[in-house]
Amino acid sequence: MTLLDWLVAVPVIGALIVPMMALPREQAWLVRAFGIAMSIVELGIAVLLAVRFHIGAPGFQDTQDLRWMGALGVHWYLGADGISLVLVIMTAVLFVIAMAAIKGVTDVRAYVGWMLLLEAACMGSFVSLDLLLFFVFFELSLVPAYFLIADFGFLGSGRAAIKFFVYTFAGSALLLVGIIALVVIHDHQTGNLTFALPALEHTRLAASTSLLLFLAFTAAFAVKTPIFPFHTWSPDTYAKAPIPAVVIVAGVMAKLGSYGIVRFDLGLFPGTSRQLAWLMLTLAVAGILWGAIVAAGERHLGRLVGYSSLSHMGFIVLGIFAFSTEGLAGSVLQMVNHGIYTAAMFLLLGMIYDRSGTLDASRLGGLQRHAPVLAGAFTVVVMAQAGLPGLNGFVGEFLILVGTFVTHRWWAVVAVAGVVGSAAYLLWAYQRVFHRAPSEDRVVHDLQWREVALIAPLLAIIVFLGVYPRPVLSAIDPATSAIVARANRAPLPVASSTPTAVVSTLTPGVRP
Repeated sequence: MTLLDWLVAVPVIGALIVPMMALPREQAWLVRAFGIAMSIVELGIAVLLAVRFHIGAPGFQDTQDLRWMGALGVHWYLGADGISLVLVIMTAVLFVIAMAAIKGVTDVRAYVGWMLLLEAACMGSFVSLDLLLFFVFFELSLVPAYFLIADFGFLGSGRAAIKFFVYTFAGSALLLVGIIALVVIHDHQTGNLTFALPALEHTRLAASTSLLLFLAFTAAFAVKTPIFPFHTWSPDTYAKAPIPAVVIVAGVMAKLGSYGIVRFDLGLFPGTSRQLAWLMLTLAVAGILWGAIVAAGERHLGRLVGYSSLSHMGFIVLGIFAFSTEGLAGSVLQMVNHGIYTAAMFLLLGMIYDRSGTLDASRLGGLQRHAPVLAGAFTVVVMAQAGLPGLNGFVGEFLILVGTFVTHRWWAVVAVAGVVGSAAYLLWAYQRVFHRAPSEDRVVHDLQWREVALIAPLLAIIVFLGVYPRPVLSAIDPATSAIVARANRAPLPVASSTPTAVVSTLTPGVRP
């Protein structure tokens, strides 16, 4: 077994062991400790993968290709390039933090079991090179996420969980249809029934077929990311989900969508992706501006961060469809950055809720006086989200704007308004929570050692990547450069003047 096999297997093994840990209530902490231990093992595997990774080497490394459902052409096909590597490490870090943040739940076994299954699904999605295998992991991530939100969330979480599941499941259905259609077309052309990404990248597609498949794939990824206007599930979900779960939903699961766009949209439909860049750039900028505008008027801090996340994910999509090396590198770096500072923000919101019993900004105020350490941590995270130089949010956004300015100047100019808006609403929220005179007379205590231990690693990463992002950029450079070069070389699809444009893709040896 390769390291990637263990990356998927370890949390699954842990999830199978957890239900057998029938312990009395006073020993339930052992289940949580077991979950933390399994997540630390997973982090160790991710670190070992990074140590063995050859920086600068092209292609996928540590690959594993085993026949799974041979008659259907489905393989257990795993591999990692620099993009996969940095997202795997980010995922492993956030799951350790999220697992350690679990507290005050009655059914710890169910909570930890679902979290471990979710970790396996996320890891599998980032390293799958077989499209059906990717779909299985991509879809399986919905199940534990649904139960975590519905069973352990705040009041009204059941409705939010249903909305989350229905939206993402509908998008996934389109993805499955698109995968099957692409595989059938490839089989007709080559006689090779396969779901392997490297093989399917060479499938010849008519313009209309490529357009339909691109839209099917993109719809699924747009919902998961989320991209405007497919975002309506996210504010309620982020506001109602339990804190450890929302750390993963916002910090990791959202990256499954943006990763899918980079890996599959740009990999399978490079010409169509360039042809429809104007559409995706429009949606990205709309999300940046809409998220900033709505966040500015939002009083509930959880929903505010949800709309803020929509705005920041818009920057990631902007960089992807700039089709420049700087833009794509900035987007992948920003996936990591967004995962880290969004997770930190939700952890801090959980700490504020524990002290005040509310996340309504109008009912908060004056926390700086009673909790200076909490205020300091919140300041660092807010400034990272606002893109302050020296913190991790700046480098990614800077590369995205530079890369977009090179290829789509006016889109970059408009997107700058989102940067200004982000700083405005984040500072507004900070002032209301920590410096405004409190509307209710309450005394809160500062962070305890356990809470400091949870948030300190994320703050350290925020500062480290803000000062020295080179490790991430060096790891992803071969992959991002190759993806952009291939996309820019690909011819733009040209519609055929005959009605055989789509049919021709089903005929071996016929080029549309």
